[in-house]
Amino acid sequence: MMRLRLFHAGWSLRRTLLAVLLALTVSVWGFSAIVVYFEADQESQELFDQSLAETAQLLLALADHEIEERIAMGGHDSAPVKNAHGEYLLFQMWDNTGRLLYKNQGAPDQPFVAGSASGFGDTVIDGKSWRTYAAWNADRRLQIQVGEPGSHRKQISARFAWKLLLFVLVVIPMMALAIWWIINRAFRTLQLSATDVARHTPTDLYEVSLEGVPSEVRPLLEAINRLIGRMRSTLEHEQRFTADAAHELRTPLAAIKTNLQVIQRARNDGERDEFIAALGVSVDRATRLVGQLMALSRLDPQYDNQHLPVRLDLAELLAAQLPDWVAQADRLQLHLSAQLEPAWCLIHHDSLFILLRNLLENALRYTPPGGVIRLACGVSDGAAYLSVADSGPGIPVEMRERVFDRFVRLADAGKPGSGLGLSIVKRIAEAHGAHLLLTDGLQGTGLTVTVIFPHSGEDHELA
Repeated sequence: MMRLRLFHAGWSLRRTLLAVLLALTVSVWGFSAIVVYFEADQESQELFDQSLAETAQLLLALADHEIEERIAMGGHDSAPVKNAHGEYLLFQMWDNTGRLLYKNQGAPDQPFVAGSASGFGDTVIDGKSWRTYAAWNADRRLQIQVGEPGSHRKQISARFAWKLLLFVLVVIPMMALAIWWIINRAFRTLQLSATDVARHTPTDLYEVSLEGVPSEVRPLLEAINRLIGRMRSTLEHEQRFTADAAHELRTPLAAIKTNLQVIQRARNDGERDEFIAALGVSVDRATRLVGQLMALSRLDPQYDNQHLPVRLDLAELLAAQLPDWVAQADRLQLHLSAQLEPAWCLIHHDSLFILLRNLLENALRYTPPGGVIRLACGVSDGAAYLSVADSGPGIPVEMRERVFDRFVRLADAGKPGSGLGLSIVKRIAEAHGAHLLLTDGLQGTGLTVTVIFPHSGEDHELA
């Protein structure tokens, strides 16, 4: 199924809000005006009917009183028809015999209401509509019939409708201007923030100002500031990485160039073979340094989150690699032992092997012949751990924090290295949310590096 796209590419939030709010305003005001008109018309009809009934009752009382006076004076209870002046309200006075006694000027000769009916009604006389009311006196000798032209009420309703429409036509533009002003005022902050972001350059990554921004926009700008912070950190790491890499590569490259020059001036085969061997050492060092730099570049400044960690057993993974490391230790006349206990944790498979390789390579490189190395894993206090201990020269306590920095090597290190191994280990540990701990090693010397992984739930294999 195709998804309904409410907004097309490049749509304007300002114009959309303005259009929606204007449409809502016009709709609400229009609907309100219609409701008010009909309610007011209903109320006015009731008031007109009430006025019509009160007028009829008053005229009926006056006519009844006049007839009683005539009877008291010995006259007849009827009187000739008289025309009284009237332009708006027309009335007729009838007796119980159906004789017209009174009417005002303009009232028709035919009754508004046929028969002896009472109350309100509507009728049409000579093509004109009338609102009527009829009532009898107490002894039902007189009937008053009052008529009001329907056009009169329509004229009043029409005048009210025009006034209401005029009011709406005046108010809606004012509301539109107010909405436009408010939206522009609100979006001015966004525009200022956008201008502030646009002024950023790759070398000037300052934070966007949050002063005066609305609460709804603040999370977006805070996210932008966090992104700018990560970009600034990335740039700093890249600049430092490039500078350090160039500095470290200069030494093996210079050694390679020197060895080549010496080989060219070698006086005999023995001398040439000696310098070729030195050249191989320099190439191996450069190759190892490039490999470490490539490993570090894949991890720095931020671990690749595209590959999610998997819950695996450290003991099982380490046991699969152990024979190769034991064989390498034997070639160096070192004894490598392992104490592997089940330790389930969330890990990135490939990066864990990089971490293990760097720890073991450091231990193999710096432990003298006849020394011992111990690889261990397990669970302590509910957290999985991995440790590599050796009987080498170790690292002084005051230097144990600095050795995690790039290209930092001990001044008395007698073995070739790049100074990147523990830096890579630290970065991988951080990517796993793990904690690194450096302590004393075996036989009273050496170093133990322990990686403590965060809690990951059950410490047994999932079914």
